Amino acid sequence: MTVTNEIDWLDMALKKILVIEDEADILEVIEYNLKREGYKVICVGDGEEGVELARSLAPALILLDLMLPGLDGIEVCRTLKGDSVTGEIPIIMVTAKGEESDIVLGLGVGADDYITKPFSPRELTARVKAVLRRGPLKGVMEGEDRVVRGDLVIDMGRHEVLFSGIPLDLTPSELRLLHLLASHPGRVFTRDQLLSRVIGGGAYVIDRNIDVHIRGVRKKLGECRDLIETVRGVGYRFRAQSR
Repeated sequence: MTVTNEIDWLDMALKKILVIEDEADILEVIEYNLKREGYKVICVGDGEEGVELARSLAPALILLDLMLPGLDGIEVCRTLKGDSVTGEIPIIMVTAKGEESDIVLGLGVGADDYITKPFSPRELTARVKAVLRRGPLKGVMEGEDRVVRGDLVIDMGRHEVLFSGIPLDLTPSELRLLHLLASHPGRVFTRDQLLSRVIGGGAYVIDRNIDVHIRGVRKKLGECRDLIETVRGVGYRFRAQSR
């Protein structure tokens, strides 16, 4: 093992990953493959216990099953993202469902990414590495932390978006996406560019993720949803000038 690889391995070993999953076979696959990559893995099969462990352990990342007994994955995600102690911990939703409605629901309450069962070990580790590589608010902090576009104010330092003085309740990923687009009005970003800068790099992150986030941001912008324009066949851009 080279010095560089040894440092990388030690860095991964210091990163705790909390897995909240009630299916024993899935849990075993996740635990085995992440430990093989050098991560420290803590497993729990209950949503409420998962919330408490997240608060006490402060893991680098959480893998969260959507379908949990008792407190389900959606409520766990909503609770963690709404807590000042755990709100910045990235969450990857793990679900057996592949319907877009489930993806929208998970991302809408703050999940940073998702993976559907069945998944390959390679896909699992690629998703984990991509999200960890990004880190909190990494990859989108281009330009000014505070961006003002007419009545829209995006303050990354305060993790706050105001429109006409009214706060908008954006998820962390939606905040990063809007900040990136608004920082470069008129510039077209492809889905791949948005994925790598906002969601995190990795071949297994698919472009539908970005489309879901774009819809979420537009919905929360309400009557001014057209500030984000679709460039057919290319990607998205923030409108260059107010109409």
